[in-house]
Amino acid sequence: MAPKKAKRRAGGGEGSSNVFSMFEQSQIQEYKEMERRISEALCGGQAFTIIDQNRDGIISKDDLRDVLASMGQLNVKNEELEAMIKEASGPINFTVFLTMFGEKLKGADPEDVIVSAFKVLDPEGTGFIKKQFLEELLTTQCDRFSAEEMKNLWAAFPPDVAGNVDYKNICYVITHGEEKEE
Repeated sequence: MAPKKAKRRAGGGEGSSNVFSMFEQSQIQEYKEMERRISEALCGGQAFTIIDQNRDGIISKDDLRDVLASMGQLNVKNEELEAMIKEASGPINFTVFLTMFGEKLKGADPEDVIVSAFKVLDPEGTGFIKKQFLEELLTTQCDRFSAEEMKNLWAAFPPDVAGNVDYKNICYVITHGEEKEE
């Protein structure tokens, strides 16, 4: 594998311009569809960062007031904000937010559809994707995740010691709103 990289670099950067020649059109389309579904499924990370206005890792009443004001809703009653916060069983950190987000998403895409999108990245069918690979995809493609969003993702779904991410668990939480009991 190293000789190919060296050859590409020596070729004056043509590796990046010819990347699509390495794949068939159907593979590119399948990748784009998978990327769209993963992006939709994981967009909770970006939403959390937008709502957590003070960046303390917890969505508070003040955070909600600020984000609603930024969208033009200036006269939101305190009772409405309190009702929103009380939808959670405790402080709304990223994991709680993702759970709530998953509950709201029920019916959007079934779990098997989201799992199928991830399976494109898992040709051996192990149920895991390398953290580094997933992070590269999420930070360089479409709706790019920020460093903070990646930190939140890994806090909610830490990879194992070998750097593998259990994407089936992520899909379960997205579609069911809670972690699967082992």
